[in-house]
Amino acid sequence: MDLIPKPDQVASAASNVAHKLLYGGLADLRPMPRTLIDDGPLREVYHYRPQKKTRETGDPVLLVTPLAAPALCFDLRRGCSLVEHFVQKGRPTYLVEYGEISFKNRRLGMEHWVEEVVPEAIKTVSEHAGNRPVHVIGWSLGGIFAALAAADRPDLPIASLTVVGSPFDVKQVPMVAPLRPILRLTDGGIVTQLYRMLGGAPKPLVRRAFQLSSGTKMITKPIAILQNLDDSEWLAQIEAVDRFTDNMIAYPGRSFGQLYHRMLKHNQLLGGKVDLSGHEIDVANIKVPVLIFAGNTDGIAPVNSVKAMVKLLTNAHEVRFEIVPGGHLGMLTGRAARGTTWVVMDEWIEQYSTPDDRSARTTRKAPKKPVAPRPPAKKKPTPRTRKPAEEVAPDRSAIGSNRERRFASASSRNLARKP
Repeated sequence: MDLIPKPDQVASAASNVAHKLLYGGLADLRPMPRTLIDDGPLREVYHYRPQKKTRETGDPVLLVTPLAAPALCFDLRRGCSLVEHFVQKGRPTYLVEYGEISFKNRRLGMEHWVEEVVPEAIKTVSEHAGNRPVHVIGWSLGGIFAALAAADRPDLPIASLTVVGSPFDVKQVPMVAPLRPILRLTDGGIVTQLYRMLGGAPKPLVRRAFQLSSGTKMITKPIAILQNLDDSEWLAQIEAVDRFTDNMIAYPGRSFGQLYHRMLKHNQLLGGKVDLSGHEIDVANIKVPVLIFAGNTDGIAPVNSVKAMVKLLTNAHEVRFEIVPGGHLGMLTGRAARGTTWVVMDEWIEQYSTPDDRSARTTRKAPKKPVAPRPPAKKKPTPRTRKPAEEVAPDRSAIGSNRERRFASASSRNLARKP
């Protein structure tokens, strides 16, 4: 709102406040309907049900959640849900999540997710979708899990890999960089004893860490709410993000310990090789096409920490690096993501879809017969070609417009060869 609000702004603000008081909020938080198709120890694989007027076609997408974060990251709210976006396009959409983690799971290490959960989910999705290759999309630690699984198991039916906001160089993370010299000096003994005693990182601690990553946003949030009191979309997004934060999940003890010692203290991912219980995984073994996203205001995984992955993918079929608007969660499912991140994902998946999938999609859009030039007919578009109301035009100025912000496969491999 303006410093001196206009009458229409006052009316909108009053309407929003009344709606929140009467109905509890402005955001449409209904989850997209889904069906459980497979489960195991801390593994639940879901298939999102297609809409009645949309037929599922093409290669499936598997969304990989990180530890500690709820699956709400991919289905934040209606209108800002990556799941909803894919389902509306008729893309077979699946998700793997891990359920509630408790003290009894404290002995599970990262290898449980890298060697069992993610590979089993990929195989299950491929079989359920008619033995098609799978486009794997992982956010944050989910992207790291997906990358390590792809490197460890080149036989998995993966069509492409998309990594969103995954830090491969923790030295570049502002919250971590000042702590690393202290951790090396003290050998992290106090922290080790603490997470062993607690069985991991409890939910309140995880929630607080995510909130602190927003920095000044927590302090200025009340002022920002007042300034945007007339903007129902902005207020709805805040409600959805608050719900996401409130549903954080605990880290199991051994996994937290591996993240702490291998990633935080010794920054193993920067070298591309991770040792999981004596089993070394080399990211250079990834051969499928890889798309990497970094958020321009991400405080958890800043641009340079994510960009470090590019030089490690020396054997990937293609590597594409994109900087998009948003913070750690916003780049994935913020309001701007609809016209930036999601557009690039759609193009990437279409590019690496199997041939029958591409031809089927092209056939539906192409005319049946070549026709001579004629004045455009005033014909009402069919539901199949009508543009959905939710679709947002891509903001090309925000997606990889600067050469320093985008790398195609050739430049990525050349970058990797530099001494």
